[in-house]
Amino acid sequence: MALALGINLLLLFLLIGMSRFAPVARKVSETITVNLLPESRQASQKEEQQKPIERPRAKPRPVPKPPPIILPVHPTITPPPTPQPWIEMSKEEMAAADVRNLPKAEAGAGGRGDSEVVGKGPHGETLYAAEWAREPTDAELSGYLPHNAQDGWGLIACKTVPRNRVEDCVELGQSPPGSHLASAVRQAAWQFRVRPPRKNGRPMVGEWVRIRIDYEFNRTGG
Repeated sequence: MALALGINLLLLFLLIGMSRFAPVARKVSETITVNLLPESRQASQKEEQQKPIERPRAKPRPVPKPPPIILPVHPTITPPPTPQPWIEMSKEEMAAADVRNLPKAEAGAGGRGDSEVVGKGPHGETLYAAEWAREPTDAELSGYLPHNAQDGWGLIACKTVPRNRVEDCVELGQSPPGSHLASAVRQAAWQFRVRPPRKNGRPMVGEWVRIRIDYEFNRTGG
């Protein structure tokens, strides 16, 4: 019994000793923190924090204005007329072209001064008999004769142009056949001086004329 009593006392002392070293529980503070700042200032601070940062905008570049459109004004000054080309003529050619020197036509159609109509041109034009203003020389004709040319003739038709000249000549016929005399006349025609045909005493430049050249060769003299 004494042992049991001693053990109980020992346990009692141990419990009492342990109660001294037990941690003291701290009391939770019940104080309330009050923000004394006015609500308007708090709201402005929140708005400033939430407000996005505005970056400076680039100034727009000025757009250049297009230049004004000026419509051309029609000129009121009439340009001078283009001068007609001047054709130089010798005294003989001017005298030949002078209408006053031509024979006067008789009253009515077809007077004595009219050129003789001898047929149709290469395209159906009226073909007149040619009248020489100057007959061609032997030197102008001989350069286009074929080798071993025979006596004969060549016939061509040409269109008259100013200065008693002819152009656009075509071959019509020749004798003897195959002698190439018409070709010789056609090639030499650029040197010819032929008056234009006349009607009622007036020269008609641009009409067609028929030209015939007769060839006679002196066999003994070459």
